[in-house]
Amino acid sequence: MRNKTLVFTATYNEAGNIEKFLDVALKFKDIDILIIDDNSPDKTWEIIESFQKSNSNLHLIKRLGKEGLDTAHKNAFQFAKEHNYKNLITMDADLSHDPNLIPKFINELENRAFVIGSRYMKGGKNDMKLGRYILSFIGNKTIKFVLNIDCEEFTTSYRGFNLVELKTFDIKNVNSKGYSFFMETIFLIDKLGFKIFQLPIHFKIRKIGKSKIPPIEIFRTLKNLFILKFSRNISLPH
Repeated sequence: MRNKTLVFTATYNEAGNIEKFLDVALKFKDIDILIIDDNSPDKTWEIIESFQKSNSNLHLIKRLGKEGLDTAHKNAFQFAKEHNYKNLITMDADLSHDPNLIPKFINELENRAFVIGSRYMKGGKNDMKLGRYILSFIGNKTIKFVLNIDCEEFTTSYRGFNLVELKTFDIKNVNSKGYSFFMETIFLIDKLGFKIFQLPIHFKIRKIGKSKIPPIEIFRTLKNLFILKFSRNISLPH
């Protein structure tokens, strides 16, 4: 691996979006890209393979079936560690996260351990429909209050990890799934004493395909929030 930053996204039936995503992301020559595809029925992986022919910095892991977003992120984290990347940037492939912001994440990671793209901080924007926006906004505010962490955003996957600085953090220790997985990741990073730095982002609604996460997931996250707050016995490394 010749670059020090790995950009990761997971795909499942993103054939309508992945080409546009790669057209933008691959213009940044100082990154490597890892895509984990869960054997998409729409053959998203075939499009990725076609891009690989002319882009040696694009890597594809094709899994046998749908294994879950949390396991994909754990696999990417392990891949980044094993191949000695300094930075790992994770994001969605449906263009709800603007890949043009990748250089900003890289720049912030020069001096920070963890960076998260925030829809709800000053300067952030969110194009969700009103009902879903209200659920997401209230959910994130509730998480902030209950966990008492200085952060406005807990559920987006657009985030950057400085793996050199985050030596005591291992994503394998995150037990939750779905939105709860992203929430618990921040919880553990905060408990280990690392500052949560937020970067304003404009969250856009996908134009092609369907969301993989049902609206009820926000309620599961709130349930897991209180389990995390009151029930989990966490042993932190020293």
